[in-house]
Amino acid sequence: MNNFNDELHEIVLSEDGSFTAYSKEYDEHYHSTKDGAMKESLQKHVFPAFKIMQKKDEINILDICYGLGFNTLATLYYYKKNSLTSKLNIYSPELDATLVSSLKNFTYPKEFDEFKYIVLELSENGVYSDDFFYIEIFVGDAREYVRLFKNKFDIVYQDAFSPSSNPALWTLEYFSDIREAMKKDGVLTTYSIALSVRLGLFSNGFIVYINNIEGIRDSTLASQVEIQECVKVDMNHKISCNPNAKPLMD
Repeated sequence: MNNFNDELHEIVLSEDGSFTAYSKEYDEHYHSTKDGAMKESLQKHVFPAFKIMQKKDEINILDICYGLGFNTLATLYYYKKNSLTSKLNIYSPELDATLVSSLKNFTYPKEFDEFKYIVLELSENGVYSDDFFYIEIFVGDAREYVRLFKNKFDIVYQDAFSPSSNPALWTLEYFSDIREAMKKDGVLTTYSIALSVRLGLFSNGFIVYINNIEGIRDSTLASQVEIQECVKVDMNHKISCNPNAKPLMD
C-alpha cells in the first residue's frame, strides 16, 4: 500500500475492492465507499458521458476536481478498452498540491496499471502529453481556473466534495461559469442528486436528467440540449412540490 497516508489523508478500502481515501480536512471520502471508487467513476461519470460523446474527433474534459485521479484514469481505461481514436484533452483543477505529489504512492486498481507512468508524470510535473492524451492539473482555485475557458468542454465531471463540505463548487454562480466553459452540446455528470444542485443547473439553462444505474445509487446528468436516450427530471414538478427550495448561492 506504499506510503500514501499522511496527516490529512487515510487510505480506505471501498466495497468494489478498489481503494479510496478519507480527507480529514473535509471529513469526507473521495468516493462512495458503498458504491466503490472504481465503479463510481465509471458508472456515474465515464460511461454516461462517453455514451453521448465518444464519436467526436477531439474531446475536451473538465474534471472537477482531480482528487485521487480516478475519473481521469477511468477515462483512459475506457478509451483503451473500447479502442477509441479521439484525441482526449483533460483539464483538472486541484487545490491540494501535496495530494497530487503523493499519488505516485497510491494503490490504484489493477485496471490502471498500464497508466502508472502517467500517474508518475502528473505527480511530478502536473502535465502529461502524448499523441492521444493531454492531461493538465492546475494546482489552485477551481473557480478561477474554470473562468479561463469559454465554449471549451464537451464533458464536465462535476465531482467535488459535497455541497455541505465544499459549497463554493456547487452554487448558482459557479454553474453559470461552468455553462460558459462548456460547449452548447456538452454534458455534465455528477454523483449529486440534491435538489439544490439540480436547481443550480436548471436555473442556468441546463436540462437535468437522471442517471439510473443498476446496483448503485442514481446520479445526475445535465446538458443545454436534449439527450434523447436519457430520462429527463421534471424540474418544474420538483419546484412546485418544493416551493421553498433554492439553489446554493455565493
